[in-house]
Amino acid sequence: MSNEIIHSFILILTIILSFIFPKTNLVRYDLQISAGLFILLFLSKKYFVPKFAKNQNDSPYSRLLESVIFTFVVLFVVNTTGGLESPFFFLIYFLLFSLTLLLEPIISLTTTLTLIIFFIFGLPANQGFRQILPIISLAFLTPFALFLGKEYEEAQKSKLKAQNLQKDTFIFMSLMLKNHLKNIKTAVENFIGDHQLQEIKTSARKMEKLIEEFENKS
Repeated sequence: MSNEIIHSFILILTIILSFIFPKTNLVRYDLQISAGLFILLFLSKKYFVPKFAKNQNDSPYSRLLESVIFTFVVLFVVNTTGGLESPFFFLIYFLLFSLTLLLEPIISLTTTLTLIIFFIFGLPANQGFRQILPIISLAFLTPFALFLGKEYEEAQKSKLKAQNLQKDTFIFMSLMLKNHLKNIKTAVENFIGDHQLQEIKTSARKMEKLIEEFENKS
């Protein structure tokens, strides 16, 4: 199962909980729960999240945990302060862009569709255009978030490719220079005439050429 499907499923469950939670008695502890989630995020990133990258923020588990907590808190705040008429509804826009950058671009699409479905089912009867305008805005915002996510993903791939190319070039240059230095050292140790002198000159020219090529690529 691909990461996109897994992440989408987890976020859909998070959205469902964020819509159900405000209807329970636990809603009175909203501040404590939000604070507890951020403490959990801090402790998890510091002690429990596996570090597959040099920077723990680059860990896929860390990004998924951030996405789940931010999604729940933002939607919880919106749903407890008026839903579509909440003064904090704009936070959902920032959430969609954040999810696109933290996870995969397609996440913005699945998240938006889930939000639209839940908001539509939660609408009272005979609502006017003004009440459904926030839902329409989500639909129009999604393509921009999807585009941004794809551009960011391509930029990250290009950056990684450039880093790998630079690393490979450095390794190649190091091995070549080491080999030429070895040839020069051998020629110097066995120096008896023009033949060894010519080998030293040839190796020196090749080293100089390799260094120039490396500097030009850098």
